[in-house]
Amino acid sequence: MSAVAEEKKIIAGGSFLIEERTPEEIFTPEDFTDEHRMIAETTREFVDNEVRPATEELEQHNWQLARELIRKAAELGLIGVNIPEEYGGLGLDQTSGAIVGEMMGRSASFATTLGAQSGIGLTPIIYFGTEAAKQKYLPKIAAGELITAYALTEAGSGSDAMAAKATARLSADGTHYVLNGEKMWITNGGFADVFVVFAKVDGDKFSGFIVERQPGLTSGAEEHKMGIKGSSTTALVLSDVTTPVENLLGEVGKGAKIAFNILNFGRFKLGSMCSGGMKLMIREAVRYANERHQFGRPISSFGAIKAKLAEMAIRAWVGETLVYRTLGLIENAISGAQDSEAKLRGIEEYAAECSIIKVALSESCDFVADEMVQIYGGYGYSADYPAEGAYRDSRINRIFEGTNEINRMLIPGRIMKSALSGKLALLPAAQKLMDEVLSPTLGALDEDAGVLAVEAKLAAAAKKVALMTLGTAVQKYMTALAGQQEVLMGIADIIMDAYAMESSVLRAQKLVAVQGEEQSARHLDMVSVFCHDAIDRIETHAKQTLAAMSEGDELRTLLAALRRFTKRTPINTVAARQRIADVLIKANRYAY
Repeated sequence: MSAVAEEKKIIAGGSFLIEERTPEEIFTPEDFTDEHRMIAETTREFVDNEVRPATEELEQHNWQLARELIRKAAELGLIGVNIPEEYGGLGLDQTSGAIVGEMMGRSASFATTLGAQSGIGLTPIIYFGTEAAKQKYLPKIAAGELITAYALTEAGSGSDAMAAKATARLSADGTHYVLNGEKMWITNGGFADVFVVFAKVDGDKFSGFIVERQPGLTSGAEEHKMGIKGSSTTALVLSDVTTPVENLLGEVGKGAKIAFNILNFGRFKLGSMCSGGMKLMIREAVRYANERHQFGRPISSFGAIKAKLAEMAIRAWVGETLVYRTLGLIENAISGAQDSEAKLRGIEEYAAECSIIKVALSESCDFVADEMVQIYGGYGYSADYPAEGAYRDSRINRIFEGTNEINRMLIPGRIMKSALSGKLALLPAAQKLMDEVLSPTLGALDEDAGVLAVEAKLAAAAKKVALMTLGTAVQKYMTALAGQQEVLMGIADIIMDAYAMESSVLRAQKLVAVQGEEQSARHLDMVSVFCHDAIDRIETHAKQTLAAMSEGDELRTLLAALRRFTKRTPINTVAARQRIADVLIKANRYAY
């Protein structure tokens, strides 16, 4: 068990904005146990040897093959990782589940299939199912005998899940519910056996149910999708479908709690899948760049290609850092929890961080896929080469598990909710900073000293900018803040970069403490480049956001403070990117 997991103090969600952490306090991939590494290698071998060679057949909608692969994954324990042992699972930690997800990300379509099977189609039963339902379904799901799906979205209710029109009615004898309605975009919809379905009891009480495939439950035709073509996606029609009362999830009318808590799981697992996908894309791009010659030399020797490879590696490394830092927080919060409710509260505590992971990793994955196509050139547009499929497959991640726009608004919203509840001393910290900003003289910044001192100072400045913009928004809009979507999204972008900057600095400092500066040089380069680029993005977002909220002397004062916070001497990012790329090119793979 890691030091983070053993720590008794639970760190409040969103507290990274107002509290300082040490490198020893954060969980990173370097802290993986031997068991974690074994799970990673087992999953990678399964995906590379069994799943990826079957891609073409899966894209032809061979769902029997998909079922066989799910059973093989089950035999390896990959479905039951987070299922309690008493129900046929392994009962391992959330980090183990994320590691499986990362390696599954090497095959986007099957990752989607298994993500429904072992994630959103399973987790509601673990946390909200009755004892009878757990005993009946979990062992068979863990064994790959039953395939699961999650049915929330409808034609008229996507992001607004509460607008669902599907209904559930309790039978006259009180033994079962009768469901009617239509659902859309159901992963595994064409061949799932068991569905987690959301419907309104008596037309208004939004609730969750476990529903078995039966007469009256009809899957629509397979959707013709842009990407993830090897996964089943259909509509679902329920016509007087019945399910016993013991298949109610949680309580009548509490379906929103189920749906939104499960999305927190889905978001960090989606992030881990994106992480695995990025690493494979980078490997393929590096190999192609080393093999492809133009003007008598490999294209990997050209600066333009090196810059691309370096930025791809930076985004993958920083994204991975975000995933596992957050998982360390979650593990610490739920360690020793005796019941599902306590575990759910522990995960919900970091809803903002889960949304950060979802947005940051999905957008980085899209960036990496796009650059992969560009490195392949004309071949990148050909379906005979891997870049084309990776490009199409990556796009859905910005829509899955709540659109990135919705998640951006959730980030400051969730942090403010914690602040208003008293869990997070954010408002006093923001007020103190605003008093400092509005004072005639702004406090001096510390002198640079030590490894990554400049970058650490930039990360601290980023958090101040986040507090300043959030504090200004709260003062101006008060309870109407939720309606200011452009402002919220601008603040979210600042918060995301601040969390990423601090996380990457802490991870690199931790590496230096263990292996020294020389062995950590490539990581120090990545953190330096990322932080200097991020502070530029933050400055731009802050200018736009502050100008939307303020004007005149107030705006000039805020912009003066912003310039003070973001002031720095530029570094030679060109040379740093070349060094980062040289590591990849020499290793002929993702080497970070």
